Amino acid sequence: MPRVRTEPVVFIGDKPTMTYVFEVIGQVLSGAPEVKVKARGKAISRAVDVAEVVRRHKLTEGKVEVRQVHIGTERLTNRDGRDANVSSIEIILIRNGGPDAGPATTPSSGGPVRGPPPAGAPSPPQGTASARAEGSPPGT
Repeated sequence: MPRVRTEPVVFIGDKPTMTYVFEVIGQVLSGAPEVKVKARGKAISRAVDVAEVVRRHKLTEGKVEVRQVHIGTERLTNRDGRDANVSSIEIILIRNGGPDAGPATTPSSGGPVRGPPPAGAPSPPQGTASARAEGSPPGT
């Protein structure tokens, strides 16, 4: 029988945010190349929080980035037997190999952007992190 590989999925509910953060970090540190964070309704904001905390956590900083975000509406039957539309989100986090693999190259990953700006792009205002020379302390 062929083996079907499934990626880890963490469903977000009513537990504290850090419970889900540690679940995702555990999956990433155990070698999962991709972890899906899924939520519906009021748990959507918690799912976004989980993804951001994982991305910026000291154990995974530079090792995890957001690959895709899918949003949608699911039709569910509520307790009264009526159909209801419920918003849903799926955030796909990927392991990018860590700091040894080099910096991220997309602004959405939160890492530094390397190389010249695209043609016609406005220059950053003075005093911002992207305007400072690499390695120089803030405020110089």
